[in-house]
Amino acid sequence: MAEQSSPAASAADKPTFGVTEQKTTGYAWYALIVLFIVYVFNFIDRSIVNILAESIKKDLGLYDWQIGLLGAGLPFAIFYTVLGIPIARMADRRNRRNILAICLALWSGATALCGLAGNFWQLLAARIGVAVGEAGGSPPSHSMISDYFAQDRRATALGIYALGIPVGTMLGFLFGGWLTENFSWREAFIIVGLPGIAMAVFVRFGLREPVRSHSQLAVEAKKEEPPIMEVFAALWSRRSFRYMALGGALHALVGYGVGPFVPMMFQRVHEMSPSDIGLVLFYLGFAGILGTTSGGYFADKLGKNDVRWYVWLPGIATLVSVPFSTTMYLLPDPILAFWIGAIPGFLGAYYLGPTFALAQGMVGPRMRALTASILLFILNLISMGLGPLIVGATSDWLNANTDLGVRSIQWALVSVLIFNVLSTVFYLMAAKDLKSDLSRAHELS
Repeated sequence: MAEQSSPAASAADKPTFGVTEQKTTGYAWYALIVLFIVYVFNFIDRSIVNILAESIKKDLGLYDWQIGLLGAGLPFAIFYTVLGIPIARMADRRNRRNILAICLALWSGATALCGLAGNFWQLLAARIGVAVGEAGGSPPSHSMISDYFAQDRRATALGIYALGIPVGTMLGFLFGGWLTENFSWREAFIIVGLPGIAMAVFVRFGLREPVRSHSQLAVEAKKEEPPIMEVFAALWSRRSFRYMALGGALHALVGYGVGPFVPMMFQRVHEMSPSDIGLVLFYLGFAGILGTTSGGYFADKLGKNDVRWYVWLPGIATLVSVPFSTTMYLLPDPILAFWIGAIPGFLGAYYLGPTFALAQGMVGPRMRALTASILLFILNLISMGLGPLIVGATSDWLNANTDLGVRSIQWALVSVLIFNVLSTVFYLMAAKDLKSDLSRAHELS
């Protein structure tokens, strides 16, 4: 959509981010649903290892820190984030639908290959293959959605797209828990991975490449695209983007950090079966769905009056979630713990739509895929790279150096919540320069 401004908006001290540009078409909603389903496949394949982790650990004789690397750890993060940037630059120049279809087929095939791994290193190599494919998932999708939807509906649309995270994660828990008990962790990877290849064919032939945003294209076509590092430096120079990205990264560090270990905690401490854990976590996933949807919706609604709500809302929600997460991890009653866990599940998803939408609002149309990739580079390199490793290493250390025993994993989960507090600080700091930074979007076009 064209980056617009008006005297009225300026008078109201509102940047271009909140301007209505055009009516959303029915096809835009259809395309959003297709892209959402692709994102569901993305997170099923990425997160199924979490519910399979205890079985994998016992079968291959691994430590918790190795499980952290297999989940969404440092090797996954490096390939996912680094490759995402050149793929995003390609998506800003070429057919985004085709790029997405190829990457979907790649990560789905790599997921199936995980089931053939005979040791830790083979499984890690297959997981890196998943990361390579998934690097080309979100940047093209973010760019396409930003061309399908006007600015004042973009956070809502991207919030709906981001539902793929909780939906994919909960389906990964549900299917993974059932499959590992009725088949094996190896067969679970194969069964889950293969349908994504069929979905890739559907994306290629069932989805249209959208026309890129309208009014600026003729002007921007004449411009030479700046180098990637120049765009990165320009975005990083905007303090609101910098603080928002760090806030999102620390928030996601907690999410990725606890992901592989919450199911393991309920297996070790509460002696629940994988299928029971998967079923309960599946139902708890609805809290994440509600949080993702309402986060985007309320950010758009409140942001019409003051754009700073796009960072205030996720910051407040993240801080409020901390005591409920702590209670969930330490309660002796697993059923009550699950119920309380719905609260941080809801609040923890609030940051997705607003964060993604603000990043898209800071640049012109031909830099949206690249901007999404830069944001994801910062978020995921920190969160994927450090989160699971921190929790796994802390659990191993506590187990070896204290008398906590199996409860060491509980306190490892609690310790990582300090990063949610820091996340809130960065989100609130982002509010100071947000209006002025959004008004300069034309400088990055």
